[in-house]
Amino acid sequence: MSESETPRLDQLETGPWPSFVSEIKKMAGRKPAARDLLRQMELSYKDRVTHWKHGGIVGIRSYGGGVIGRYSDSPEQFPDVAAFHTIRVNQPSGWFYSTKALRQICDIWEKYGSGLTNFHGSTGDIILLGTTTEKLQPCFNELSDEAGFDLGGSGSALRTPSCCLGPARCEWSCIDTLDLCNDLTHSFQDELHRPAWPYKFKIKISGCPNDCVASIARSDLPIIGTWRDSLRIDQEEVRKYAADGFDIENEVVALCPTDALEWDEKTLTLKLKAEDCVRCMHCINRMPKALRPGLERGATLLIGGKAPIMKGAFLSWVLVPFMPMTPPYTEFKVLVRKIWDWWDENGKTRERVGEVIERLGMARFLRDVGLKPLPQMVFRPRANPYVFWRSEQK
Repeated sequence: MSESETPRLDQLETGPWPSFVSEIKKMAGRKPAARDLLRQMELSYKDRVTHWKHGGIVGIRSYGGGVIGRYSDSPEQFPDVAAFHTIRVNQPSGWFYSTKALRQICDIWEKYGSGLTNFHGSTGDIILLGTTTEKLQPCFNELSDEAGFDLGGSGSALRTPSCCLGPARCEWSCIDTLDLCNDLTHSFQDELHRPAWPYKFKIKISGCPNDCVASIARSDLPIIGTWRDSLRIDQEEVRKYAADGFDIENEVVALCPTDALEWDEKTLTLKLKAEDCVRCMHCINRMPKALRPGLERGATLLIGGKAPIMKGAFLSWVLVPFMPMTPPYTEFKVLVRKIWDWWDENGKTRERVGEVIERLGMARFLRDVGLKPLPQMVFRPRANPYVFWRSEQK
């Protein structure tokens, strides 16, 4: 396509970083939809308003979500993006693909769509960007029947569960993130494909407290692999670090957030106050040959994380300090269904579960879902000396 059609977008190709404009231009020579996408985007930059509109609900037969309907507000000017729908495809656990699977997806999308993809969306799905209403169903049929892929979640439903690569590639993973993610995806098909809640609900799974999928900030119910017993310390390896000149006192002990470690310079011993350890992984990350997670492993569940849409960004706070995570994950599934029922009963339209808890109070939430208050749940220490009791407790 001619550069003169998109002078403003062309500027985005001049910086030091790779540009999405360059990638769309590669497809624009073969796909008219990609060319019109650039032309409409150029107009949006000129007018400083979006030229997409919401024109109704589109989808796949028997699915309530998985397709994001998108229409141009200037179809006469950009006919090839008059309808430019997005398909969310449920990714495999840990984003492991064979080259055969990737080729199948791309061949199908070349046939039915704009050829533009996003690996991956923020929820984790494969994002297929831009097709028409009449091509949605045949595209899904081939994705499902020939390539074995399902749609991901969208709308006021469970969004596609995602996880880190866990025990497949990481020695720190305390739970089998891949099996858990796969199990939950299959167990909650109705919640995933048929929106029925006040708003969206995200589950993201990290194998250890390093939280490589940033679940604490980006999901309503983060699952973080952890351990319940003590941190394991190999004192011989500790001494090797010291002999190599590693500053254990300042690089590890002084940076422990709860002062749970002590370095004995005389005996060259690293001591642990296990009751103070919050399992943050800092010491393990700094001395991986000497320190390892404990052996009694499971997960910490948190609640309420979200991006800033209605009430600003929330970081999740602790809900269950430790829960065993072994198949078939019955304890977790029972709890999460209680949470969904409570949220569905009390939530307002477009109100995330964390916002409902903030509005009604953590005490009520815990009482209604049957959990006991624990010290790990406290967001901050009490700031006043007054204690309030419910009338039935007096």
